[in-house]
Amino acid sequence: MLTTLNTSYTDTRAADLAWALGREPLPALATLDLELSGAKIQLRLLGASHQVLLEEDQGSCSETVACMPGFSTPLPLGVARRVGDWDYEFAARVELLSPNSFAGRAQELLALVADHPNGLAGVFPGSPHAFTALLARRSEGAVHWRTWHAYPQDGQLVATRTRVGARVTAEQLSPSGA
Repeated sequence: MLTTLNTSYTDTRAADLAWALGREPLPALATLDLELSGAKIQLRLLGASHQVLLEEDQGSCSETVACMPGFSTPLPLGVARRVGDWDYEFAARVELLSPNSFAGRAQELLALVADHPNGLAGVFPGSPHAFTALLARRSEGAVHWRTWHAYPQDGQLVATRTRVGARVTAEQLSPSGA
């Protein structure tokens, strides 16, 4: 789903992004509710980037990547945490692209997410390449989502990947009877 966000562009550079786990739902400009094999997921576009809410029998999880005034945890390159009975894994990277490469990549990502049943993208006013996009899926017993935050004025594209799934124990890894 592709939408135009009726708000000003709040987080104006990649360095403004912060990461938080476990925050309460923030006001959203657009949402997409999904159910993937028993997992309830809400993808949320904020005026300051994104939030994903996950609920399943084993518990709940909330991830926020946004410009959060007064919040000083910068966007990490990687995080691995235990959240209830789940393993939570997060990774982020910042790509620096030329103006032509940026425009092409932005169009490609927006087309991918806009046409996907588990995708939500919002374009900010003022630039067709200023956007936040989210895409979710379920695979191998885990919920995965990817996000993209575009900053055309700086040629920066922030990409994140998240995996939330049941913790794999040593007993599950070893062959039966070993």
